[in-house]
Amino acid sequence: MGAPALLWPPLLLPLLTVLFGQPPGTLAQTQVCTMNETIFRIEENTVVSQPLVNIFVPDGLHVTLGPSSPPYAFKIEGKELFLNMTPDYEENSLLQADVECRRGDTVVAQLKVFVAVLDVNDNEPKFSFAIKEYKVSEDTRVNTTIIPESQLKATDADKNDILVYTLQEVTPNASKFFSLESVNYPALKLDKTLDFYKNQNMTLRLLARDTWEENVKPSHTATATLVLNVLPADLRTPWFLPCSFTDGYICIQAQYSAVVPTGHKLPSPLILNPGPIYAVDGDQAINQPIIYSIIAGNTDGTFIINAYDGNLTMAKSIPSPMRFTLLIRADQADMARYSVTQAIVEARSVTGNPLQFSQSLYYGTVVLGSDAGTAVKDKTFPSEILRIQAQYPGFPDLNSAVTYRVTNSSEFTMNKDIMLTAVPMEEARTIRVEVEASNTVTKDTATAVVEIQVSEREPPSTGAVESGDGQRFSTVDMAVLGGVLGALLLLALICLVILIHKHYRHRFACCSGKASEPQPSGYDNLTFLPDHKARWSPTPNRKPELSPEPAQPPLRPPSPMSSSPTPPSSMPPSPQPKASGSPKTVQAGDSPSAVRSILTKERRPEGEGGYKAVWFGKDIGAEADVVVLNEPTADVDSASASGSEGSDDDDDDPDQKKSLRLGADADNTYI
Repeated sequence: MGAPALLWPPLLLPLLTVLFGQPPGTLAQTQVCTMNETIFRIEENTVVSQPLVNIFVPDGLHVTLGPSSPPYAFKIEGKELFLNMTPDYEENSLLQADVECRRGDTVVAQLKVFVAVLDVNDNEPKFSFAIKEYKVSEDTRVNTTIIPESQLKATDADKNDILVYTLQEVTPNASKFFSLESVNYPALKLDKTLDFYKNQNMTLRLLARDTWEENVKPSHTATATLVLNVLPADLRTPWFLPCSFTDGYICIQAQYSAVVPTGHKLPSPLILNPGPIYAVDGDQAINQPIIYSIIAGNTDGTFIINAYDGNLTMAKSIPSPMRFTLLIRADQADMARYSVTQAIVEARSVTGNPLQFSQSLYYGTVVLGSDAGTAVKDKTFPSEILRIQAQYPGFPDLNSAVTYRVTNSSEFTMNKDIMLTAVPMEEARTIRVEVEASNTVTKDTATAVVEIQVSEREPPSTGAVESGDGQRFSTVDMAVLGGVLGALLLLALICLVILIHKHYRHRFACCSGKASEPQPSGYDNLTFLPDHKARWSPTPNRKPELSPEPAQPPLRPPSPMSSSPTPPSSMPPSPQPKASGSPKTVQAGDSPSAVRSILTKERRPEGEGGYKAVWFGKDIGAEADVVVLNEPTADVDSASASGSEGSDDDDDDPDQKKSLRLGADADNTYI
């Protein structure tokens, strides 16, 4: 930035002319000693090894530097004037040499030489600090100057340089909160409201550059670090817990509720829902102590609140059912801020809600050889202590006033709701102990029995399984695992059945009693028969008639998921109904082994492939459904008119017309 310095040396010549009355060259010509040039321009930091000027010195004369010349700046060797230093614009922008022309000790003439030092951008900006920490309160208003310019500006030895400042973020999003007043005025100001609980400190980097553009050469920069520490401010009121937050400043206050018995004064603090009355300073970093008070709703002074812990107690009993809506106030100890919430207390009658144990019989276990004072374990979960508890349904406050004792044994004692051994357990046996629960407020009592097994070792838990590495798995975990494995097994079986049915169904059809019939021309592999949807209608149920002897059951269609039919000979015997119009049966004697089947076949008319098959058993006593096989589109009426046995009777009875209709590719025989 030495450009302004280049303008004034040409203006120096008229000035010198005025001072000396004539141009320097003219003046030199009138002297005895002369030189060709007296004004020089040299950039700073330039080392000049050559002489500035040669001086013409007549015989008998010599030249020296006058006393007004800086001795360190110039030197004369013979008749030559040298610059004896590296010029620095910031130290001296104009150097002057006074050359005296002497004859002996007498000065006969004086010559002046001027060196104008040109400015060069050779110095870096410098900050007076490397890291500056500054504290700023979170309640500082936006557009407030946080750090003044005087504390942040940098300096540059290049006098003509103008510094440009840039703010860079180190902490993410820090630049959203702070900025500089301008690029040449590095005062730091606040742009966005601070939040102590979101950003407690932010770091920025301040950069100073001595050129407007970054890519200009030469260009120098300097950096310094700014650390802004956010201080908490008293901005938030006390928060009753639990509560849900909105923006970190406002808390949706909790409301408390409790149920107390009528006619009784509870000795201990009330048990409230969702928890005890408790508030904290919303400005947690300040954490002012909280003072509690009841400001409304406390009829006749029935309740008292502890000013320091918020515990709500009863000052007296409530004679009849009623409802109290207490307004609870929480003040900061400095009384700067407060909040209010509700505590609803409902007084109800205990009548109809007796003291009772959760179960009448408990099961415990103790290891043989246990010393006195050993806790009885839960027999179902031996790793857990058995807890015997009696409660008032709907009155949690009364539950805290229940005490327990063993009434029929000196070998055990109660510690609250935990049973302890009173003597060493030296004999393996089963002991039945009675426990009595008493309420100190209502004077009600309840009893339960505990069956304690004294065994050599703890029985395995029935509710958990332990792995090899000691990890315990609950019955729920095992049930889930079993369900998953069962589902996988079922899926595998279904896939297996489908594959078997797909590839071997013609063999199963043969074994199930289906007559061997030549396959239609062009279909050698049953797997590739056309796929038609099967349609079937069940035979209507009929009321059975009494029969003096057992009869074979009718053959019923299996479920659609069946992959193969069941042979008639494997059907269990059961009474069967008789129906008019049913196909004739063949009696084969009294022996069960005499049950036989008759396969009646009849070819379908030309163009209708397939045949009819009917199974008969001994004393069937009911109609046998007619199954039409390999009939793609034939309806019930056409099937009935095909000339099979019993077709005339079927036409007389509409119910008989219902039959199982299968697609052409179906190989299962449903009867």
